[in-house]
Order: sequence, then C-alpha cells, then structure tokens
Amino acid sequence: MTTVDAAPAPRLAGRSLPTVVTPMLAVAAAGVVLVLAALTPLAGRAGCLVAFVAVFAGLVTAVSYAVEGRRRAADRLGRLLILGSVALALLPLVAVLGYTVARGAKGLTPDFLTHSMRGVGPLDTNGGIYHAILGTIEQVGLAIVIAVPLGLLTAIYVTEYGSGRLASVVRFVVDVMTGIPSIVAGLFVLAFWVIALRQGFSGFAASLALSILMLPVVVRSSEEMIRLVPDSLREASYALGVPRWRTVLSVVLPTASAGITTGVMLAIARVTGETAPLLLTAFGFDSIRTSPFKGQQSGLPLFIFDQATSSARGAVDRAWAAALALILIVVALYAGARLLTRRNRLVSRN
Repeated sequence: MTTVDAAPAPRLAGRSLPTVVTPMLAVAAAGVVLVLAALTPLAGRAGCLVAFVAVFAGLVTAVSYAVEGRRRAADRLGRLLILGSVALALLPLVAVLGYTVARGAKGLTPDFLTHSMRGVGPLDTNGGIYHAILGTIEQVGLAIVIAVPLGLLTAIYVTEYGSGRLASVVRFVVDVMTGIPSIVAGLFVLAFWVIALRQGFSGFAASLALSILMLPVVVRSSEEMIRLVPDSLREASYALGVPRWRTVLSVVLPTASAGITTGVMLAIARVTGETAPLLLTAFGFDSIRTSPFKGQQSGLPLFIFDQATSSARGAVDRAWAAALALILIVVALYAGARLLTRRNRLVSRN
C-alpha cells in the first residue's frame, strides 16, 4: 500500500509578529531617516515624515513576509496604506484647526466677543466682533429661511412628482448652479438688488447672495437622501389610503431627515465663511447694525478679511481670533443639528 505524504507546510506558517516588533521597527525607521538626513539632501519636516512612512512600511512588509508569509505581509501593507491615506486626508484639517486655535485662542476674550469696532483707531489693540457675529447670524439665518424651504420643495418635486423634460431641466439648472463661483452670486445681487432696484447695501442683500449658493447644495443633497428611502415605505402608505403629499410629509421626509440635515449643514458651513458676496452686498460696517434690511452690515468673514489686510496694530490678532470664533460657531451649529436629528430618530423609533 502506497501512502502519499502531505504537502509540506509553508515555512513559519501560523506565526505572527509579536506586538513589540512594530515599535521596534518604528524606532529603526526613525534611525534610518536620521542617517539619510545626515548623508543626503533630505531636509525639512515634510520630507523626513514622508521618508519615515516609506521606510517604516518597507520594514514592516519585509519582516512580515519573512515571518508570516506573503498574505499577511500584503494585508499589513494594505492596512498601512489605508491608515496613511486617512492620516493624509486629516492632516490639512488638523493643521488648520490647530494653527487657528494656537493663534486665535489668546484673543478670544469676553471683551472681544461683546464689543464692536466702533471708535477703535489704527493704533488701538482693543475692539471686538460683536457686530460681526450679529451680522453673520442674521445673514446666514435669512439665507437658511430662503434657501432650505425652496431647496426641499425642489428636491421633493424632482424625486416624487417631476418627470419628463421639466424635471431634467430643473436638474440641469441645479447642477449648473452648484459650480457658480461665490463672487458671481454677489455680482448678480449687486447688479439686480443693490443697483437696479436701488435697495442699497444691506445684510439682506448678502442673505440673497448666500441663499443662491446654498440652494443647489440643499437640492442635490436632499434629492439623494429622498431617493434612498425604500419604495416599500411609500407603497405601504399608499395601500393604507394615505395621499401622496401626506406620505411625503409623514414617511419620506422623516426617514431621510438625518441625511437632509447633514446636507443642509454642509450648505450652511459653505456659506458661513464666504467673503466675496459680503464684500459686494453688505459692504461692511464697524458698528452694531441690528436690522439686516437697511444699511451696511458686517459679518465674520468680512471682518476677518478687513483685519487680515489691514496694517493697523493688532489687526492680525483680531483676524485670527475672529476666525476661531467662526469655526466654533459652525461646529456648534453642526453639533446642534446632529443632536436634534438623533433625538428625532429616537422619538420616531419609540
């Protein structure tokens, strides 16, 4: 009787790298980078960081291939590439936030938040952004009131009612509006509202320009979220005799509310930091203007632009502090919207 020997197992099959090996390889990669920096033209933090990542990935892959085999080595290399891509994507965001916090935190004081720039001379270091915060809240708030209902109604029409050539034309116009530069929206409002209709510079004119920029983002994001709602939910509602408009309000929109809210917040985040429309429509004002419908009005982006381009003493510090305040406002709005959406979803489930 002839027996067939089993195929030999791969060398070191089943073994895995100890946990301590990864830090040791990181130290070795750092040493290699130091040697390269001393012997080659390699210099700078960015160059050393790229060299460290490349050397570390090569060492981990080589050691894993020798100990664990080809598959585990390929898996480790793929994981390193994915983690590196995530880190590379987050690096600009973290750098911008960190630098803004470092430069603006020291100037973000209670006096800075509760005073305006009225009476502040070029040699003064005081002054604040209260008038700009008020202007931004009013301008963005009016833009939300204008753009969000129109965007939602347009998205509902395109997804639930629209068909044929008209719906295609609406989609095409929305796609074209998505790529409109912000300064074009400001020029349109300047030519039509400020000059042709002689309404003058105002916060409301800025809101009109911002709503033009918000509208396509709200429409496209809402359209995509509404399309993701399963047709079975609509059919179940229709089977119970519920009319289409009531189905949209009671079934479709609550189901897509989380995605719609995210799209709306993205639109708000985009227009909150726009400067060009405000330059052409609100024009800026150093004192408090409580009414956005008459007279020039300031805003945080416009305030940051004015201070960053000013040669006055302390202007750059005020610009960084205002930039940090603007970021905090956007974060607070986004967090509040997410908490509200989460609460609504929990209530609907219960």
